[in-house]
Amino acid sequence: MNERLHHVFLVEDDQALANLVSEYLSQQHFRVSWEARGDRAVERILAAQPDVVLLDIMLPGKNGVDICRELRLQSDIPIIMLTARSDDIDHIVGLEVGADDYICKPVQPRLLLARITALLRRSTNNTPSNALPAEMRFGQLLINPTHQTVHLGEHELPLTTNEFTLLTQFAQHADTVLSRDDLLNHLRGFGYDGMDRTVDMLVSRLRKKLGDDANKPHKIKTVWKKGYLFVSTAWQ
Repeated sequence: MNERLHHVFLVEDDQALANLVSEYLSQQHFRVSWEARGDRAVERILAAQPDVVLLDIMLPGKNGVDICRELRLQSDIPIIMLTARSDDIDHIVGLEVGADDYICKPVQPRLLLARITALLRRSTNNTPSNALPAEMRFGQLLINPTHQTVHLGEHELPLTTNEFTLLTQFAQHADTVLSRDDLLNHLRGFGYDGMDRTVDMLVSRLRKKLGDDANKPHKIKTVWKKGYLFVSTAWQ
């Protein structure tokens, strides 16, 4: 029996780039779908239920930020934003609305493949079954790595792949300061370069979903010049 091909859904209006990405990923044994218009993307993505979405920001009909925001209301499909801008604005906005990662154009195929592979590995629970307990509980917070679920009290929290991975990493190292380098290396397989805002944005999103005070966080604390600290006793 043939192994199922992972499905990548590309939303990109530059046909030359779309052809390049589609051809390269097909050679790497991915199934690729393509949509050029933003106003058709959400419906097609939800119908297709791909493994990963590659989402350009500047699109006809609807921009990638709005598409990402709409998808996050209905799905936790991993999303990688494609941006032509090298400054922080597009990256931060994309991460704030729920993207899992971003890549600057011009797209380097091998880097894109590495990012897709890393996301797939996390979304299919790459952690060995004996590496994590079946459940991790901190007061009202219950993390279930087996079922990839998080409950705060009686409410299940809708977390993206990266948010769940980051929270699990925090929980494994509760009451220990983790640097951005530690966290980004766990997420992507390489460390912090001093510019990447992915970890900061993910922590910000986690705090919001976990009911932590953004101005004076006490559940996931910022430790100046060192990183972040998950407080095990703050979940009562």
